[in-house]
Amino acid sequence: MTLTLEEARSIIAATRAKGREMGLKPLSVVILDAGGHVLAFEREDGAAPGRFGIAQGKAYGAVMLGMAGRAQMARAEAQAYFMAAVNGVYGGKVVPVPGGVLLRRAGEVIGAIGVTGDTSDNDAEAALAGAAAAGIEAEA
Repeated sequence: MTLTLEEARSIIAATRAKGREMGLKPLSVVILDAGGHVLAFEREDGAAPGRFGIAQGKAYGAVMLGMAGRAQMARAEAQAYFMAAVNGVYGGKVVPVPGGVLLRRAGEVIGAIGVTGDTSDNDAEAALAGAAAAGIEAEA
C-alpha cells in the first residue's frame, strides 16, 4: 500500500485549511512516503524559510521509527540517550515533538505528515484534520 501524490496534496490542503480555521501562524506542511522520501511540501506565505527542515524532521522521525511525534517526545523525555542515539543514526534529521503524524492504511505505515509554524500541539491538530479529510488513519 502506498500514499499517492493526490492524497498528499489533499492532506496538505486540508491541513492548511484547518490552520486557517484555528487562526494559526503560517504553516509549513510536508508529506513523506513510507521510505521517508518527500512526496509534497507547501510553505504558507509568511512562514520562515527554515521551516522545511523542521517539518521534514517531525515527519521523518515518525515514519522511520514508526512512532508519532507525541510518543517520540515522551521517549525523549524519559530516555534522552535513546533519542540522541536515534539522531546520531539518522544524521540529526529527527525532530521528536508533536506535529509529526504517522499515517497508516489497514495498520501498515504508508507515510507521515510533518507540520510546523505554530505550537507543536496545534501543528499536530492541523495535521490530524488533514489526514481525516483524506480518510487516512493517523496517529499524532
